[in-house]
Amino acid sequence: MHHVAFVVYPGFELLDPSGPASVFTGANRALGQNGRSAFYRVTLLSAAGGAVESSSGVAVETRSITDVRPGDLQTVLVVGAEREHLLPAVADPALRAALPPLVRQAERFGSVCTGGFVLAALGLFDGHRVATHWDACRRFADAFSKVAVDSDALYVVDGRLWTSAGVTTGIDMALAMIAHDLDATIAGEVAKRLILYARRPGYQSQFSPVLKAQVKGDSPFADLIGWIQANLDAPLDVPSLAARAGMTERTFHRRFVAATGETPARFVETARLDAARMLLSRGLSLKAVAAQVGLFPPARLTEAFERRFGVAPRLFRAMHAVL
Repeated sequence: MHHVAFVVYPGFELLDPSGPASVFTGANRALGQNGRSAFYRVTLLSAAGGAVESSSGVAVETRSITDVRPGDLQTVLVVGAEREHLLPAVADPALRAALPPLVRQAERFGSVCTGGFVLAALGLFDGHRVATHWDACRRFADAFSKVAVDSDALYVVDGRLWTSAGVTTGIDMALAMIAHDLDATIAGEVAKRLILYARRPGYQSQFSPVLKAQVKGDSPFADLIGWIQANLDAPLDVPSLAARAGMTERTFHRRFVAATGETPARFVETARLDAARMLLSRGLSLKAVAAQVGLFPPARLTEAFERRFGVAPRLFRAMHAVL
């Protein structure tokens, strides 16, 4: 069997191991329904073993990481936590001693959410590209100059190293692991049974453009952004948007960039392409999608989609259509 171990510590985020663990056990269930043997075995490890309490107050039973021999684990994943719980884990001598040999002999290793801080502090991420929670990206990059942080991706695969942005994205990463280990059909069956959105690709952004704008605080363009989202098929050029906002084009452009961090044209294209991905995942035709998101004719949608995501919209629809 393929032995997956989640490394936890006091104050860890409960969903980080429980979500992916449910995915792996779901794969075993799907295999059984197809007359195949179970593939995954899931274990929770901690520094000392025994009951470990999560940040939500729910405790889980664990094995001591010192009881596991290097080579016994095929996948090793360190889960995340808030800063006050993460720092003691980074400094824990038992974890610091046990993790490097386990990682070196595992088929793959990595982290969910901010768990990457534990591995990066041991130099195990040096020279790699990784994902972590959006709120920790700047802190991670500042702390580990030899690591390339992808602040946008849901999860990143770099050789044996798999890292996810956090919480529910660990589920996306686990589904990708199942597709890699077994096949896409099993991963799709698990996603369907757990009532999940179609398996999201790692390059998908952690945020929609609306959420990105909201993160920056109370936007003076909140009403306009809502209108853009509801009217993607309307003319959304700078003159039209500036007129709707009651500003000159120059003032609108300057203030919009300051509020959202993006030019109006980039923001609108991102909103349209995000909507296109959602509609394509539902199996809609390119012609229908292009018309609904304001990128008509379909050739215009194809050009923008391939430029932004490196994949044709038809192929995206085939790969990620909801089952």
